[in-house]
Amino acid sequence: MVSFKQAKDMFRMQREAKRVKKELSNIHVEAEASSGMGSVRVVVAADQEIVSIQIDPSVPQDKIGELLKDALNRAMKKVQIISAEKMQAVMGEMGLPTGQ
Repeated sequence: MVSFKQAKDMFRMQREAKRVKKELSNIHVEAEASSGMGSVRVVVAADQEIVSIQIDPSVPQDKIGELLKDALNRAMKKVQIISAEKMQAVMGEMGLPTGQ
């Protein structure tokens, strides 16, 4: 059976998770991949939602997919780091182990 303190702690964790998710949606990360003929630039929110994609018109059609994949992977790695740091801070504030 769940105690009142456990229920209160779970509610607090849910509230903090929602707050962090909202905060993450306002943090944008940009990444770019380029070839000798142009570049692809992406902007991704830290909650892992794609905000924008810009493809230089001079990028050859057969290179767009490769450059887009590269730029998105770079951006996603950055936002994963940001997300992890934010969640560790929240867990630390709540007295939970952070894995550090």
